[in-house]
Amino acid sequence: MYRCRQLVSQCSTTIKSNLGHGRQRFVGESTTKRFGSDHGYNPPAIKPATLNEMPTPKGSWASEHSKVQAKYNMHLAAGLGFTAFTVFVGYQTGSFYLNLGPELNTEVNVLSHEQVRKQAAEAAAAAATIVEEPVPEPEVVEEVVPIAVVEEAAPVAIVEEVVAVVEEAAPVAEVASVIVEEVAPASVPESVEAVPAPSGNESGPSDQSEVVAAAAAAVAVAGDFPVHVPYLLIGAGTSSFAAFRAIKSRDPKAKVLVIGEENHLPYMRPPLSKELWFSEDPEVANKLRFKQWNGKERSLFFEQDEFYCNPVELNSKDNGGVAVVRGHRVVKLDIVGRKAELDDGRTITYDKCLIATGGKPKSLPSLSSAPKDVQEHVTLFRNIDDFQRLDSISRQVKSITIIGGGFLGSELACALGRRAKSNGLEVLQVFPEDGNMGRVLPKYLSQWTTEKVKAEGVQVLPKAIVEGASLEDNKVVLTLNDGQKIKTDHVVVAVGLDANTDLAVASGLEIDSNFGGYRVNAELEARSNVWVAGDAACFYDIKLGRRRVEHHDHAVVSGRLAGENMTGAGKPYWHQSMFWSDLGPNVGYEAIGIVDSSLETMAVFAKSTAADTPRAVVEATGEGVRSETENAASEQSSLKESSKLHAPVAGEDYGKGIVFYTRNDVVVGMVLWNVFNKIPVARRILKEGLTTDKLAEAAKLFDLHE
Repeated sequence: MYRCRQLVSQCSTTIKSNLGHGRQRFVGESTTKRFGSDHGYNPPAIKPATLNEMPTPKGSWASEHSKVQAKYNMHLAAGLGFTAFTVFVGYQTGSFYLNLGPELNTEVNVLSHEQVRKQAAEAAAAAATIVEEPVPEPEVVEEVVPIAVVEEAAPVAIVEEVVAVVEEAAPVAEVASVIVEEVAPASVPESVEAVPAPSGNESGPSDQSEVVAAAAAAVAVAGDFPVHVPYLLIGAGTSSFAAFRAIKSRDPKAKVLVIGEENHLPYMRPPLSKELWFSEDPEVANKLRFKQWNGKERSLFFEQDEFYCNPVELNSKDNGGVAVVRGHRVVKLDIVGRKAELDDGRTITYDKCLIATGGKPKSLPSLSSAPKDVQEHVTLFRNIDDFQRLDSISRQVKSITIIGGGFLGSELACALGRRAKSNGLEVLQVFPEDGNMGRVLPKYLSQWTTEKVKAEGVQVLPKAIVEGASLEDNKVVLTLNDGQKIKTDHVVVAVGLDANTDLAVASGLEIDSNFGGYRVNAELEARSNVWVAGDAACFYDIKLGRRRVEHHDHAVVSGRLAGENMTGAGKPYWHQSMFWSDLGPNVGYEAIGIVDSSLETMAVFAKSTAADTPRAVVEATGEGVRSETENAASEQSSLKESSKLHAPVAGEDYGKGIVFYTRNDVVVGMVLWNVFNKIPVARRILKEGLTTDKLAEAAKLFDLHE
């Protein structure tokens, strides 16, 4: 082993020595001279090649070049042919187009100063533009009709029909009526003279089409909304708001025009009878901001003013937008022509249309037929204007009578009763049922609710029907069915809604004879390209049959579905909407399905805690609109044992519980009394068609003893 290492070491030393010796040689020395003698390597001699040894073509060089050139030409021709064929096919199929450049007009039309002034005057006259410079009087004019008469500091007014009658060879220019509604005050000179029509001796428009074109341009600029929109929403309530949000989510560049009768942007209605009345701010009616039960303040309106664009600018928005035209009503739809006619005679065409006109508050025959001086002391409570009026009246009068014992009537009674404790207002509630919400709740629960309303400072008169009304000493005298007379300063009517179907007769739309409202299919479509949502829609429920629902959650869900279907979704309506009512911050209930006191009911109740109140659920979720919190709730349950179903016991305190409404031994509706965030569980029970023999197990899902 030692000998091997020694030989390796010697070889390594020899190699290093030779390499170093080679590096010291001259650069010009060849490899053979440097290494050949030392290592015994003699490379073979290489003989340089000559031209005679190179390969030559069989023929001449010229013939060989011709062959190569012919092959190249063939490839070039084939490439050009393939390129031309590709261009031809692409052009014919529309995959691309050929831009040949603009047509150049080499002729230059030079106008004199006089011609320029005349053309400017003609354009100004046709477009109803105020001209400050005096215009020469016509020589022969039988009749002169001013284009626009503007008073001092007047806003833009109505531009009437312009007709010029000229004797001597003057063309008769007929311009259609242009109606321009007042939009905003404009700066107007103090003195403006009428502009007469040009006489036969003056150079007028060379063709009538120029005047008509100028007038059409004026209409496009002067109108307060476009003449055509892709999406037209009739009604500016909750359903329309949900619809345009759905449209924009599926079509971000959509252009949506909303037309509403009220002079307000879309807003939520539930706080009008709930939280707004519990505000401590005396300016709440003007600010329209309220505190939820958890103390968090929010606006009544769904969006800020900046969210909406000006209707005039809607079609010029590259990214689309939503515009609201307020204070107008659509009176007729041309379904085939896709045209809507407004109350002022103007028309607008559309691609897709939604009818979301909501409902109109009902009145009583004894009040609707009463003298006008009586009706001036009556409020049919429905919108912001009604709230503002009633809020002002309640701070001035000494007594208010509420007619109606349903959701709205009971909520208003509790709200005004609370105010009565601080300012001495007398609040009476009159209704024909045995107790508050007697058409919805079982009798025992309705009577218990009535006691709660009385505790709020309200004088409740059940089983009473108003048969007459008169005015004495500036007070309304209500005559009841038992002969009793009630004197009151003001009357609030809250006896339900009728679907607003004013468009039906003029537009040829079908109305449901049993439930009212526009009959729609499962996709909420009434006719081609016309959908209906909200209170005005009579739809088919696959579980409960044809229905019409008048609650906030239904307005949101149906509006959202209609908006999606307007963009091509094609979804059917299957959602079981819910509704809720609060009798102040401490008592509330939520319901789903068909809740009618005439149906058989079974219930289970438990003792409530501080967490079982409307105030507590809002504090926990931060959301006052409980349809939002309920739809976001989970169907999970801890399956704790609840109280057994039992008949109500006299004097029982109905702290919290579940009421099942059954028809043909199948659950068709449920009321969750002071039980919150369990609507998804109730919705699942309705969907599965639970029978009465399984209600004991179903009651366990609501965790009443948590």
